Amino acid sequence: MVKRQILVVDDEVSILKLLNFVLSVEYDLVIKTSGVEALSWLEEGHSPSLILSDLEMPYFDGSSFIYNLKISGFYRDTPVIILSGASNLSERVSQMPFELDDFVEKPFNPAKLKEAILNVFRKYDSIGS
Repeated sequence: MVKRQILVVDDEVSILKLLNFVLSVEYDLVIKTSGVEALSWLEEGHSPSLILSDLEMPYFDGSSFIYNLKISGFYRDTPVIILSGASNLSERVSQMPFELDDFVEKPFNPAKLKEAILNVFRKYDSIGS
């Protein structure tokens, strides 16, 4: 069985190590440490099953990265989950000019993150069938 690919975008090494430990058995993870790196990778023609992105990163933050994805014709339908320790995250997410599939607050419970990912895949699988 082919693993679904998740593009993980976060600048915190400790979070990336934890995500790799928690998710790499079930998913093919592609790890990028900035929105710029992630966009560059996507522009090479890659198409992940899901994008898991932090909001607060230097240079090109998660909001700008996701906004650019959503206005593009190619990645507008790619599911996105925000993983962030930003204060008042739910309020910030509700004010974004694009729709997210879910958000998970840092520090996160690995089981809840896995559940959020599964729920997003179930939603998209049911739409596609």
